[in-house]
Amino acid sequence: MTPLEHLRAAMADVDAYYKKQGIFQGTFGFGQSAALIVIDMAYGWTDPAYAGGSARLDSAVAAIAQLLPAARGRGVPVIYTTSPPWLPVAKKSAADFSPNFRKWDERACQIDERIKPLPGEYVIYKEYASAFAGTALAGHLMAARIDTLLITGCSTSACVRATATDAKTYHLKPVIIREGVQDRSEICHEFTLFDIQARFADVVNVDEALKYIRA
Repeated sequence: MTPLEHLRAAMADVDAYYKKQGIFQGTFGFGQSAALIVIDMAYGWTDPAYAGGSARLDSAVAAIAQLLPAARGRGVPVIYTTSPPWLPVAKKSAADFSPNFRKWDERACQIDERIKPLPGEYVIYKEYASAFAGTALAGHLMAARIDTLLITGCSTSACVRATATDAKTYHLKPVIIREGVQDRSEICHEFTLFDIQARFADVVNVDEALKYIRA
């Protein structure tokens, strides 16, 4: 068996245990007023030319590109996060970088052109994994009377998970859109979606999210 097959077998065993015990079987559901957040889909993560970039994120870009026009067409606020370009980056010698990889630069913090913000959309520059940590996101959502956070972006096992967990602490309904999130590691991606579902957030497919937005 491959490592991923081992993981899926282990998750199936845990899921069977949960079902037997009757735990973690519910959902939080959708609320009345949603916002769509796009987490850290900047070139430093979406462009494989950067050391931290991965083409695995292309599938999430495609899903987000489906969600954006639907959200905007229904007046659902769209929020973006990225790393602040002014944060100091550890200096390395030229020998530490392969010629095939870019050094971190200001472009690395720019949202990917394929899913870029429109003028006036809220862009958060965050320094920690969660989009809530050290930012005004919670207050922004409360002021807009948002009760549901539709979560997309990267990476599933880090910033997406942290944002979803913190959203729950603010009594929001966190909904991760499966096709709209991705990780550099398939194992981390799969395990995180399994582990977080029904405990800290709902995980839905893009079609279900689109149906909710359009309704």
